[in-house]
Amino acid sequence: MPEVGDGAAPGWHRFPVRVYWEDTDAGGIVYYANYLKFAERARTEVLRSAGIDQSRLMDAEGVSFAVRRCQIEFDAPARLDDLLDVTTRVTDLGGASIAMHQVISRIDRDLVRLALDIACVDRSGRPARLPPAVRCGVAALMDGNTNRNA
Repeated sequence: MPEVGDGAAPGWHRFPVRVYWEDTDAGGIVYYANYLKFAERARTEVLRSAGIDQSRLMDAEGVSFAVRRCQIEFDAPARLDDLLDVTTRVTDLGGASIAMHQVISRIDRDLVRLALDIACVDRSGRPARLPPAVRCGVAALMDGNTNRNA
């Protein structure tokens, strides 16, 4: 399982993704919405690397995460069978939010860049403060602490 610093710069989390047929259009190019899926999987693994289990978080604390804002720039396409890296870095930590920057790249170049604000919400969808354990785990990621165990 990829971890913070595993082949990525300090403070970045690396998550490898292979492009499969189901990810592409008829021309063998990744359909644009699938980059969002790749990025979502990587963010889940970032949280997991910080010791945050989202199922348990909902059960124990009654909170979950929702994308509040997503800005995405497409620079070049990925193609069938490409091996991609999704690198993720936490850029800011608010009372009820986490800001992240993600880059989806192939060995030879960056393909897609995303800037996201992730909101912590309660069961009714209203903003909720980040639980202390989440805040601590995410703060460790921001500090580039690569010694956390998932």
